[in-house]
Amino acid sequence: MKTFRPYSPEQSYLLPPSPREWLPKGHLAFFILGLLDELDLGAIERVVHAKDPRGEKAYSPTMMTSLLLYAYATGVYSSRRIERACVEDVAFRVLASGERPHFTTINQFRGTHLESLAGLFVQVLQACQSEGLVKLGHVAIDGTKMKANASKHKAMSHDRMEKDEKRLRAEIQDWFEKAQAIDAAEDEAEGPYDPEEEIRRRKERLEKMARVKEALKKEVAEARAKRLREQAEELRQKTENPTLSPQKRKELGTLAKKRDHQASLFDDDDQDPPPPSVDADLPRNVPPHRPDGTPKPKAQRNFTDPDSRVMLRDGAWIQAYNAQAAVDEEHQIIVAAAVSNQGPDNEYFVPMLRRVVGNCDAVPERVTADSGYFSAAAVAFAEHVGAEPFIAVGKHHNDGSPNDGAPLPQHRSEARVRMRAVLETERGHEAYARRKATVEPVFGQIRGPRRFGQFSFRGLFKNRCEWILVCATHNLLKLWRAASRKQPQLAAAV
Repeated sequence: MKTFRPYSPEQSYLLPPSPREWLPKGHLAFFILGLLDELDLGAIERVVHAKDPRGEKAYSPTMMTSLLLYAYATGVYSSRRIERACVEDVAFRVLASGERPHFTTINQFRGTHLESLAGLFVQVLQACQSEGLVKLGHVAIDGTKMKANASKHKAMSHDRMEKDEKRLRAEIQDWFEKAQAIDAAEDEAEGPYDPEEEIRRRKERLEKMARVKEALKKEVAEARAKRLREQAEELRQKTENPTLSPQKRKELGTLAKKRDHQASLFDDDDQDPPPPSVDADLPRNVPPHRPDGTPKPKAQRNFTDPDSRVMLRDGAWIQAYNAQAAVDEEHQIIVAAAVSNQGPDNEYFVPMLRRVVGNCDAVPERVTADSGYFSAAAVAFAEHVGAEPFIAVGKHHNDGSPNDGAPLPQHRSEARVRMRAVLETERGHEAYARRKATVEPVFGQIRGPRRFGQFSFRGLFKNRCEWILVCATHNLLKLWRAASRKQPQLAAAV
């Protein structure tokens, strides 16, 4: 008769088992625990220690950080799912050491320390460099439209706001008249329906729309003032040209003062200027506006996430952000990451390459990007820092070669002509052909196995931090797999 292994699910252990026995050797959870011993969590710990020590004891910052790193690495982004996993998932239970933090605690920790968690990106990247995973022989830059935590149906144009405002005011007036009629005929039992609720709801909608309109006007006014100041600075630089006549320099100086005066008209005297942002070099989308600083009819603003924009992805319009990544070819390590709300990619090349150099403290030999990134300034900057650029100048086949042999029009810039000539060489063809195989799989891994298809937060700053955290855990997974491959080799050598 067939016999089976003993099976006693209700049998208690004589001695408590060690958590080390719950997971196989070399598991990602153990790797994260070991890595956290080397990472500097001082920025998180300083904030925790600055809080009032009275009351209930806080969870260990190391434990909370390990939970979030493992969760983001394995595609778990919901704080409720992380809480449930601390009960049901063995790896989470090992990392939490038997603790069961509430989802509100997890969400609060993530929100409070989101910037510091994103700061771990550079530390993980440095660990990848130490293991020889980053060669900087070829870096590919690309972007993906990542869905915002908002619906495109909550976006409204300035023209539609104006029309809806008139409609709501008319409806409020109609309901007031209806309320008066009901009051006058209440003895006739006209009905139990109270129009006050309809009036209140429309008033709230009207007040919210007024706030959004005011914010939209303020945004475009600030953008117009910034552009006028930039023009003034450009004019002042031109006055330093010694070849210009004194009369011409005087005219330029007068025009620069005029631009400064025009910019000052948009300033709010009661509001201090915002502090400079660390991402000030990234492009920022500004709703279309007139020269007088007022929004155009098509200018839109989303009621749920005002920083997000409607963008085109895979033939469909979505409320999104533009998530950028620079990837090293050797092991597909992300060496730079950023997010902004500017849909087109052409202004991202320079700041992304600048981040690659800053993060790695070295310049890549070759940099590739698709035609959306091409500009004379991008080519000039790459050559200036010492990287050889291979940027497409038009539509290409998958292998990187032009899809037509037609000569370039005469109005094309010299930089475009030179770049196309480089791409048509055998060396340029081979270099550009590696672009898609370098950066596109990274986006596929993030969207596919790790299931990150939408930001969890609202607002540009928080989503930048979350994207950098996602990229940091991508590198963490690459580092773990490299360490896993090395262990058998070391065992065989012994």
